[in-house]
Amino acid sequence: MDRRAELTDFLKSRRARVQPEDLGLKVFGGRRRVSGLRREELAQAAGVSADYYVRLEQGRAENVSQEILDAVADVLSLTEDERKHLALLAKPVRRAAKRRTPERLRPGMQRLLDSMPDVPAFVLGRRMDVLGWNRLAAALIADFDGLDRKQRNIPRLLFLDPASRDFYPDWEAVADETVGYLRMYAGRYPTDPELTELIGELSIQSPEFREHWARHDVKDKTFGTKTQHHPLVGDITVQYETLQPPGEPDQLLVTYTVEPGSTSEQNLRLLASWTAADRENSRFPAETPELP
Repeated sequence: MDRRAELTDFLKSRRARVQPEDLGLKVFGGRRRVSGLRREELAQAAGVSADYYVRLEQGRAENVSQEILDAVADVLSLTEDERKHLALLAKPVRRAAKRRTPERLRPGMQRLLDSMPDVPAFVLGRRMDVLGWNRLAAALIADFDGLDRKQRNIPRLLFLDPASRDFYPDWEAVADETVGYLRMYAGRYPTDPELTELIGELSIQSPEFREHWARHDVKDKTFGTKTQHHPLVGDITVQYETLQPPGEPDQLLVTYTVEPGSTSEQNLRLLASWTAADRENSRFPAETPELP
């Protein structure tokens, strides 16, 4: 990903959301060639010269101060996640080039997942790859064991599997969130070749992904609520929380919980009971083998 081009497109998309009237700026007659704020209007409102803002938007401003970024963010009413993204693009962290090895899940993390049989839990890695999961997460979300490593990826499942439309009643909201986090990751690691491959694949095969990616929305993955329609037990509305395992900056532990006493809790318990039954059945053969 070209950092300068990303910074330019991101700020253009945020300027388009703000009208000069919102800032109390006078608008004179004549046709406006841009939707939202012009560069000069944003510069005026942020208290910087128009020339400096142009260089900032084009990624040519060296050593831009946090105060200027904050002033621009205030004018554009950026969210906290958008402010972080702007800082990553305008003031990139210099990272030493290193060979990226395949991600591994620590055995202790897998044991932690397995120790929560009544809570769907899984671990996301770079680019939202699913690195580990427990049985209930697989029963609720997808049969990860039956997928090859490349396909164990949330964006691929969401945009390339037609069944995801039925699985997520509010598919658009889930798509917004997923693409927002993927772009947040891209701001942290703009030279990740596997991310470039993933974005290219999704852009070619999914018009919906292209549309969402073009919005330049960003959203970190922290916590929230989503509804999932399971084909066997019905709708389950979950509250998800994410935690970063110590020593693993690119991994997230994701857990799902449900509201006590709700229909979602009943449906999840039913699914958990079936999962437990399957586990017990797998421990013992259905028929006693004949002795030699």
